[in-house]
Amino acid sequence: MTRRERGFTLLEVLVALAILGLAVVAVIQGFAQGLRLLKLSGDHQRAVLVADQKIREVLAPESQREYGEEAGFRWERLIRVVDAPELVPQVGPPRWRVFEIAVRVTWDERRQVELATLRTVPAVTTPVPGTLGAQAAPGQSSTPGTGGRQ
Repeated sequence: MTRRERGFTLLEVLVALAILGLAVVAVIQGFAQGLRLLKLSGDHQRAVLVADQKIREVLAPESQREYGEEAGFRWERLIRVVDAPELVPQVGPPRWRVFEIAVRVTWDERRQVELATLRTVPAVTTPVPGTLGAQAAPGQSSTPGTGGRQ
């Protein structure tokens, strides 16, 4: 019998087991990392949903800062007026105000997501004495008490 016909040596088996062990450990670590990333992705998605909800809750924006907690996330909402000189008419008061609504959601002490949007709302103006404030719709009179007829 020649040496080749007897099978593997002990050294060859040990090297094969070491290589197989390293490969198994690498595969298990890959799966574990995938599960960690899946959890992080889910947390990030829920944080974005919370931030979006907090932005949409603002119906009549006014400059303010608010804090709170929801669904295990801490949030901070900042509403501020943005200067928009291009919206100011040459004559008369501005008709529009622009607000920035920014929401920051934090979790796990290191993770955060921030969403921001701009919202344009009609400016609150007081009528100037001697004017009627609003223009009449077509076919309507701007004179009080005429019932739309002139």
